[in-house]
Amino acid sequence: MPGRRRYRLLCPIARALDRVGDRWTLLILRDLHAGPARFSDLQTLPGIASNLLTNRLRQLEDDRLIRRRDAEYGTTVYELTELGARTSDLLFELAMFGAEFPPDDEIKRPGNLRTIAVTLRVACQRVVGPGMNLRAELAVDGEPFTFTVDAGRVDVKAGKAIEPEATLMTRYEAMIAVADGQMSLDTFASQHMELAGPDPTQGLVLAELMGRAMTHMMGTGR
Repeated sequence: MPGRRRYRLLCPIARALDRVGDRWTLLILRDLHAGPARFSDLQTLPGIASNLLTNRLRQLEDDRLIRRRDAEYGTTVYELTELGARTSDLLFELAMFGAEFPPDDEIKRPGNLRTIAVTLRVACQRVVGPGMNLRAELAVDGEPFTFTVDAGRVDVKAGKAIEPEATLMTRYEAMIAVADGQMSLDTFASQHMELAGPDPTQGLVLAELMGRAMTHMMGTGR
């Protein structure tokens, strides 16, 4: 893209940063790991101007990390390509590295909670059993996510689940506090987590998987 700064180095780290090193780019990819999104969904990133978002999306398309497609009701959505989906582990490791540092004094709450999907999915994928199956919904501050495990393959996507076997309700700040090591897992489970749904057994499976994932995040981030 004309005018775009590049390191122009042979180093593969520099080549990666040529594609994802600009401000907002990794956060856009982060949110798209929660599933296809409209421009207006991505515009909820606190502080991003519409012209800058347009620029970043075009760059990501040019680099084959995302694509546009027509969706229902005449809307256009952006989604990850296979190459873009490979940024999941990169984003997870960045999240764990970021947990080493305290937040700024004046923090902004995310415009939506798509931010949690990729970190939670990768953490669960690293601790899940190979034969597990689960169809659940995760509600974070009332915002729903479809949480599925199919023969040990975890997926977390924004939106309500269809006929979930179990639902886990919690708060965004509590999840971050556990990941940052500021809250114990016992306190989270007893005070900031509620289970519902038609299958209590699967609810316990979901809670146990979440607990192992958060334990993994706490250990990885320290």
